[in-house]
Amino acid sequence: MENTYSGSWDGTQYLLFDLRSIMIEELIISGRMNPEIDPHLHAWPWYVPTDLFLAALVAGILIFSAFLTLHGRENEFPAAVKRAPILAPFLLGIALLLLFLDLSHKLYFWQLYTNIRWTSPLSWGAWTYLFLTPLAFIWAAIHIKTAFPNWTWPYKWIDTFIESLKGYRIWFAWAILGLSLTLGMYTGILLSAFNARPIWNSAIIGPLFLTSGLTSATAFILLNCPKGSNEKKLFCTVSLISLGVQTFLMIHLVMGYLSSDLAQVKAADLFLGGEFTTLFWILIVALGTLIPAYLHILYLKNIKIPVIVPSILILLGGFFLRYILVEAGQISHW
Repeated sequence: MENTYSGSWDGTQYLLFDLRSIMIEELIISGRMNPEIDPHLHAWPWYVPTDLFLAALVAGILIFSAFLTLHGRENEFPAAVKRAPILAPFLLGIALLLLFLDLSHKLYFWQLYTNIRWTSPLSWGAWTYLFLTPLAFIWAAIHIKTAFPNWTWPYKWIDTFIESLKGYRIWFAWAILGLSLTLGMYTGILLSAFNARPIWNSAIIGPLFLTSGLTSATAFILLNCPKGSNEKKLFCTVSLISLGVQTFLMIHLVMGYLSSDLAQVKAADLFLGGEFTTLFWILIVALGTLIPAYLHILYLKNIKIPVIVPSILILLGGFFLRYILVEAGQISHW
């Protein structure tokens, strides 16, 4: 072989070879043909954004109900305090079912509750679900007779037990308020904790999803308000304010992308001329924000507007906000 040298060192023969004359072979194994990551990441299907939407909606409903209870306004706002929370535990149950469907090893879901990881948003979410779900059922049971006067429990002992719980409703309200705020923020922080995705790598997503949950909750409450009530007008105003705050946060989310590094600028392009431009501007900005805000203004000016129209649009906008951010986040990369 060319460039070969021999010699001895301490009686040991050795050979020196020119490394350029040695062929090195490497085997490279690639996962690019995996449908879960090629042509882009597709780990979270439709039921993940649906879970995030329902969790934020329930959080918003319970926040309003608990807040008004703590301020002694239950009788002034029966739709927000007593009617809307009746469905909250069932919506939360659907969210939990969707979260369960996303687990790869479903039989081991109980291991989420064998420890607490303070730095894990998923751990926070799992424990929040665990404590809030029974409280949501208790809260609904406390108010069900007020919302539906003809309601009767099948057994006398259940009625006696529920009546005894009413004396602790202030304590329940404080616990529900804290847990609901945590749940509403968790739905956004779960995404922002994934720094590997430029679109999700923003601290604004947590407050944005919480605000969006409150906005969706106002829409849900409006659907339960009696026709022509003062409660309906008040929650139209609250919904209008929350839509404004949500718009403010969305603007700063996009501004944050555009003022960051190249990867996040490219991520923002998905909404500003890219793949999700039409969906973002039509479903979220126009139908989910601007049109409902305009209809609320008309209603507050005593122009007859069916409240169901802006309410449905807001709920759809809240869902598509999460759906588009989840899908776009999986496509974006550094």
